[in-house]
Amino acid sequence: MTRVGLFGLLGSGNLGNDGSLEAVLRFLRSEHPDARLSAFCGGPDLVSARYGIEATALNWFGGEYRTASGLRAIALKGLGKLVDIGRTAAWVRRQDIVIVPGMGVLEATLPLRPWGFPYSLLLLTIAGRLLGTKVALVSVGANVIGHRATREIVRTAGRLAAYRSYRDVGSRAAMTEMGVDTSADEVYPDLAFALPAPSARRQPGMVGVGVMAFRGGNDERDRAEEIYRSYVDGMKGFVRWLVEQGRPVRLFTGDQVDTPVVDEILAECGPLVSASAASSLDSIMREMAEVDIVVATRYHNVLCALKVCKPTISVGYAAKNEALMAGMGLGEYCLPARSVDVAELVDRFTSLEQRAEELAATLAERNTLAGQRIKHQFAALSALLPIRPKAGREPAREAR
Repeated sequence: MTRVGLFGLLGSGNLGNDGSLEAVLRFLRSEHPDARLSAFCGGPDLVSARYGIEATALNWFGGEYRTASGLRAIALKGLGKLVDIGRTAAWVRRQDIVIVPGMGVLEATLPLRPWGFPYSLLLLTIAGRLLGTKVALVSVGANVIGHRATREIVRTAGRLAAYRSYRDVGSRAAMTEMGVDTSADEVYPDLAFALPAPSARRQPGMVGVGVMAFRGGNDERDRAEEIYRSYVDGMKGFVRWLVEQGRPVRLFTGDQVDTPVVDEILAECGPLVSASAASSLDSIMREMAEVDIVVATRYHNVLCALKVCKPTISVGYAAKNEALMAGMGLGEYCLPARSVDVAELVDRFTSLEQRAEELAATLAERNTLAGQRIKHQFAALSALLPIRPKAGREPAREAR
């Protein structure tokens, strides 16, 4: 029986991360039903309860991703870094392969400390090399990282992985620029494209708006609150315009930290605005299938809208948003989250609505192509596992 580990900030409140996990679990349970699955993750209780697999906490110190205040917290966080060396190695030793399913594990487009998740990823890949356990970074995101310590940790972790593939060409180019040999690495769509697209009854006139507690990137910490206020005010202004047109609005998020933005818009924009209670990418897609058009910020909110063939505007914060939109044929409908211009957003929305039928047809075609490419990704992943696919399936191709 092959032992397969899943690694990452899974079960921690980010729906995109959990959607990537779900896509890989569906593949493994379909093609490799005899594999023994476990996770080393941020939210082990949720992962165990929701997906029915054994799960271990990624960090010994429970407050790892909270700012340490006081000597005791600082000391415990430092001790945790040492304890996690042994904990990670012990877990990796019990696996034949560890899969890091999607996610932006090689990027720092949002605030990120080098000794947070990048350090955990480095421990994983070092342990994999030393203990002979394959580590596969599957359809992950990356960007060129400016902060020197973070860049070195991410670059080393990337180099040590036994397998790498990326969710867009820009991610592979970023790793090349940071000194990783990517000549054997492939580019595949985001793993969330492997999830089934639900159908739902459309509510004519409704607009989906995905919001985020956006505070800029790693190099903008000194302007974080200014960026946040500008973004929220801009998105709130757009929602007000929709309400003035008599359009019902459904608000979406992708992480539990986005809740204050939703609460503020609900409090100020009236009864035509409602909030989604979706707790998975599947439920987000189901609700997005009900609306006419989507305007969203978080990458996986945008992806969910595109997956259900909704004409979409990305008010994005990173190149990954632009790459996703361009790949789906909507590259001209990208706007920056750092400077939301309500008038420009209204103009782009009007144009999008006029072309809705044409763009929906384009999205259907691009989704078909993405699904075909995802099958190639899973075939490459099967080739890494020392077990055969379920009887009756086409044998997996050898991974490059």
